Amino acid sequence: MSERSSDEIHQIVQRVLAQAMGLKQPEAAPVPAPVKPESKPELKPEQKPDGKQIVAIGADHGGFDLKAILKAEIASLGFELIDVGAHNKDAVDYPDFAHEVARLVSTGNAWRGIMIDGAGIGSCIVANKVPGVRAGMAYDFSSASNSREHNDTNVLTLGAGLIGANLAKQIVNVWLLTAYAGGRHQRRIDKITAVEKQYFK
Repeated sequence: MSERSSDEIHQIVQRVLAQAMGLKQPEAAPVPAPVKPESKPELKPEQKPDGKQIVAIGADHGGFDLKAILKAEIASLGFELIDVGAHNKDAVDYPDFAHEVARLVSTGNAWRGIMIDGAGIGSCIVANKVPGVRAGMAYDFSSASNSREHNDTNVLTLGAGLIGANLAKQIVNVWLLTAYAGGRHQRRIDKITAVEKQYFK
């Protein structure tokens, strides 16, 4: 799948923000100028009581470089960060870092979490072992958006060996700014939680 242009991403993010805030978009509007970080509207969905939205981020050695790029992107959106490591490119085991990201989300010390390894699959498996975590691996715009709207994912996993930095930034933007749709999806989330409760007692 080809990567989207900056203008297209900007339009998509604007639509997502408008949807989350209940605003109506004009039928045909010119591409708006880039929004400066200080003028970005406050996000409504899932605000923490103190107003802080903390994103825990982690990576193994394979995701180390992409983590650095995404940290800058996330900070530019106005989120606070907790970096659980790895802090260098020495070979490490992804379960250690995926577990810590998921633990911070599960305990409420982070609003959401992002974990990067080579393929994103192993970290997703680890994160989903932690009670209260709904981790999803995203590999394009649609999977990132769907995981938030339908599944209310609170941990995102990425494969640094499968996607480039620009696509990863697009995915993270959409994932962080897309609200959970609720409605018919809540019944299914409740069933996911019920399954989890059968095994985590």
